[in-house]
Amino acid sequence: MDVVSTGRMIAQPGSDPVSGKVVWVPGKSLWVAAMTLVAVIGGPMTFSPGALAVFTVLTALTICLGHSVGMHRLLIHRSFETPLWLERSLVYFGVLVGMAGPFGMIHAHDIRDWAQRQEACHDLFAHRRGFFKDAFWQMHCAVALDHPPRFFIEERVVQDRFYRFLEATWMWQQAPLAVLLFAFGGISWLVWGVAVRVSVSLTGHWLVGHFAHRGGEQGWRVDGVAVQGYNLPRFGLVTFGEAYHGNHHAFPDSARLGIEPGQVDLGWWFIRLLSHLRLASAIRLPSNTGRRVGLRRVAAMPEQPVARGRSCPVLRGLLR
Repeated sequence: MDVVSTGRMIAQPGSDPVSGKVVWVPGKSLWVAAMTLVAVIGGPMTFSPGALAVFTVLTALTICLGHSVGMHRLLIHRSFETPLWLERSLVYFGVLVGMAGPFGMIHAHDIRDWAQRQEACHDLFAHRRGFFKDAFWQMHCAVALDHPPRFFIEERVVQDRFYRFLEATWMWQQAPLAVLLFAFGGISWLVWGVAVRVSVSLTGHWLVGHFAHRGGEQGWRVDGVAVQGYNLPRFGLVTFGEAYHGNHHAFPDSARLGIEPGQVDLGWWFIRLLSHLRLASAIRLPSNTGRRVGLRRVAAMPEQPVARGRSCPVLRGLLR
């Protein structure tokens, strides 16, 4: 098998994205289970309009500014640049999502992407198993590959004291927020602002990953890889652009995920706002990033007028 290096994963002789076993990760599993249990039991008991508003606002801030923009597009893919104080702020919001610390997020993302780009990969990386088994695997387990690639994080990030602090304390970062919520809104705000928000965010993240790797709308295809990405247009708004996963597989370094006409990408809107404020630069788009090997255009869906010649400006140069 021709094993290709990807991002921060460097293939060693014999590196294999298939052979390995799924292992239970106690800390991760207990964290997810605890948040879910408190949300399921405490959520209905403490519901109030104010608590729902707190949940909605904090979810939007942490998922959009934190996970999608800060963690995914900035820290992981470096699809744009910001001043360090702003980068750290966005990454902090990403940590508040409750998935992992910055280094853990980078590793989880890059090992999955590396495996998916090979000719074959383990079923966990591909979301290939059934709905409930995949849920347990993704949120409570990890793959221990027999022959993994070598992983590295760039020095500027791995030596950053703030990021190292967040990595060591990422679960505890909910505590200051919990204190503030309890002080201003009592137990209702605490339950909905932490437990319900975290459990919904983690479950939603898995659901997008599960369905966006199994089928759906696809404007682009990458030949010769183990896993394809698909767009989930009905969920583009509530995922702040992350549901356009087929576009992301096609142009992984693009700061804009909603690249087709009509695809609402709130994360991209926020990056544009930062650009207007001169707080974002070196923005990478499909028009100014390298083309993936094996990438080709496939038939657009009816709601996408790309095939009829009305493509968005970002794509025009690629379609000529």
